[in-house]
Amino acid sequence: MQAGEKRFARRLEEKLEDDYLLWYDVPIGGTGHHPDFIILHPRRGLLVLEVKDWKRDTLQNIDKTRAVLMTPTGLKEVANPFEQSRLYAQEIATLLQRDPMLVCPEGPYRGRLVLPWSHGVVLSNITRKQFDEGHLGNVLPASRVICRDEMAEDAEPEQFQKRLWDMFPWSPAQPISLPQLDRIRWHVFPELRVGSGPLARSAPVQAELELSVPDLIRIMDLQQEQLARSLGEGHRVIHGVAGSGKTMILGYRCLQLARTLRRPILVLCFGKPLYGWLEQMLRAQGLSGHVVIQTFHAWCYAQLRHFHAGLPPQGLSSDEFSEQLVQRVIAAVDRGLIPRAQYGAVLIDEGHDFQPEWFKLISQMVDPSTNSLLLLYDDAQTIYPHKRFSFRSVGIQAQGRTTILRLNYRNTADILQFAADFAREVLTPSDADEDGVPLVQPQSAGRRGPVPKIVALPNLYEELRYIAGRFQQLHAEGHAWNEMALLYRSADMGQRAVQQLTRMGIPLQWVGKGSGQSAFKSSEASVKVLTFHSSKGLEFPVVAIPRLKRPAAEHPDAKKEARLLYVAMTRAMDQLVLTVS
Repeated sequence: MQAGEKRFARRLEEKLEDDYLLWYDVPIGGTGHHPDFIILHPRRGLLVLEVKDWKRDTLQNIDKTRAVLMTPTGLKEVANPFEQSRLYAQEIATLLQRDPMLVCPEGPYRGRLVLPWSHGVVLSNITRKQFDEGHLGNVLPASRVICRDEMAEDAEPEQFQKRLWDMFPWSPAQPISLPQLDRIRWHVFPELRVGSGPLARSAPVQAELELSVPDLIRIMDLQQEQLARSLGEGHRVIHGVAGSGKTMILGYRCLQLARTLRRPILVLCFGKPLYGWLEQMLRAQGLSGHVVIQTFHAWCYAQLRHFHAGLPPQGLSSDEFSEQLVQRVIAAVDRGLIPRAQYGAVLIDEGHDFQPEWFKLISQMVDPSTNSLLLLYDDAQTIYPHKRFSFRSVGIQAQGRTTILRLNYRNTADILQFAADFAREVLTPSDADEDGVPLVQPQSAGRRGPVPKIVALPNLYEELRYIAGRFQQLHAEGHAWNEMALLYRSADMGQRAVQQLTRMGIPLQWVGKGSGQSAFKSSEASVKVLTFHSSKGLEFPVVAIPRLKRPAAEHPDAKKEARLLYVAMTRAMDQLVLTVS
């Protein structure tokens, strides 16, 4: 921020109430334009302001389109800031005008936006007296300008706010609603959209205008947006329940870092299907050259090969090979064969499935000059055993920089309630550890849908036949095949599910690494068949789970199995189909 922008930002924070929303230097729509400030008030409207630190003696000339400034290197021509703010405000109004829910349907303002919009200029180093004496009102309308003495620290809040209100051409009869506010943010800031293609690449305005507006708009809430935009430097931990938007915030953070860091960015996750989803999303953003995205073990393998540090011997079991991969990388880093500080930033998804020594290794890979590390975590989704530890003990310095996200946006309230009830013992909140990270009970964002029902059938064959028939019915009703998934616990059940779906002519993708299985492709027009483990981090409008079985409390793996089933159930966004025999 320039000095004048900082002073103005402080005045906005000091003089305005909590129902004002403020954005600084945020790109709008798909244009790439960055207004200095956007101010939105539900009872006033939307205001775009450009701030200039010009002094009266450096402003040599100004007309309706341009200004000439005296700089240390000579005369410099720049755009008239009032015209600049008008362009930005008009772009926003054009984006919003296409949405019927944001247009007045009747009355004197029929066809207009439901909220007034306007624009103006802040001259942070020019007083009102200098403004008048210099006849600047001929090219900058006096009522649309805030001068230096009008944004002083001792300015009365009422007078300061009146300066903003007077910029608007009219006053709405009633405030905009919360759904309308979400729609405004959905249009103006497309990177905040939530859905099967979050962070869809911003298109030019014309292409944006041609898109149809969905009936149901899903967007980051204000807490998520503020968190995503203001993570800042240092180590950060986001501790969020399933469906709270953690992976979306990670993707947004990648966008921000890729624009500012010269060194590569490393994104690590545990499961391959989630890795595939992240890779597709980042490739769509054009970030493949800036961001390295790998599963943790694939990253270890690549490090050993690249730095000729020696791979584990052949003939080991899969678990033994994975364990030796990690230990060899740790040893090679300690000996200096593999360098530390290779990345400008490291982002870790599914941190709840990482072992303590992995964190200790990864934290050494961050360049100390940026010290940028983001860890996404949810104890309730931990399905791989590891001993209790503190983040501080493994090199993650996030004390005081841990954010807890409790609201679940993925699932309907009905699905979340069912899954939470099912795993009630597992999800009992524990006392906070020394990092201040309790096990968080999820809270529903309130979206409703069909209540999950358990359908009892004579045997597994009938269960799978019922699920296949349900998929066919949903497809006939308009659901795409790739909006559905069948999740299973054991290998033989997966095999039988694939056979039954194939027999009934349903296109499918069996996700995994065994014979007949393939890498996850979210856009392929097929029902996804995955294990509970592989489904972590993914979401589908419709999820079916056959052979439902609540583990007996006395079973030695009861908690592990209940966690797994909770993870599987919470993959369902709208409908959860459960069968038992």
